[in-house]
Amino acid sequence: MTKLSVNINKIATLRNARGGNVPNVAKVALDCECFGAEGITVHPRPDERHIRYADVRELRPLVTTEFNIEGYPSDNFINLVISVKPEQVTLVPDPPEAITSNAGWNTVKNQDFLKKTVERFHEHNIRVSIFVDTDLKNIEYAKHCGTDRVELYTEPYAVNYAKNREKAIAPFIEAAKLARDLSLGLNAGHDLSLENLAFLRQNISWLDEVSIGHALIADALYFGLENTIKRYKDALK
Repeated sequence: MTKLSVNINKIATLRNARGGNVPNVAKVALDCECFGAEGITVHPRPDERHIRYADVRELRPLVTTEFNIEGYPSDNFINLVISVKPEQVTLVPDPPEAITSNAGWNTVKNQDFLKKTVERFHEHNIRVSIFVDTDLKNIEYAKHCGTDRVELYTEPYAVNYAKNREKAIAPFIEAAKLARDLSLGLNAGHDLSLENLAFLRQNISWLDEVSIGHALIADALYFGLENTIKRYKDALK
């Protein structure tokens, strides 16, 4: 079974646009779980423009499924993750000014840094996933870094899906097979949607987890949150 982890950053973005606590980030997270999501993902950034560090601390005792914290492993981020002890941390190579994550790690160039970071989280029994593209060398060196999983950066797949979905999925199948051969767990995320999710799952049936935020929250404006989560879970069957 491929788990659905809902990224609730966009809920925090909407709240922050007006101030106050509407919509309530914690309530939406609990609603997502109630409606069938198997995980909650957050990606706090240094400027706290959406999810805040305080949100992460509030959510930890409330989330009863899998809590996944994404982000660049700065000292502040590492200390936050260690203090709240989520089930999973996903290491993303985005600089502070990035609007969203738009690349995977160069695990060859950053091997020493990533290895030390993975070791720090493992000391606290936190599962680690490294965000990577489909470059096979980056997946191979992610294994050398000691990570438990890799998360495939799926924007190129999503962008090219409508043009030629077989061509778009091909490098992801190859990358996923290598991850499986290396005994790495496999996640996927970025620009996955109701349009392209089922085809990804059909071709990479051993996916452990997908993390989806922007498209899912946008769909919820039309279908409602409960119905939207059901549609995404159906796409993963």
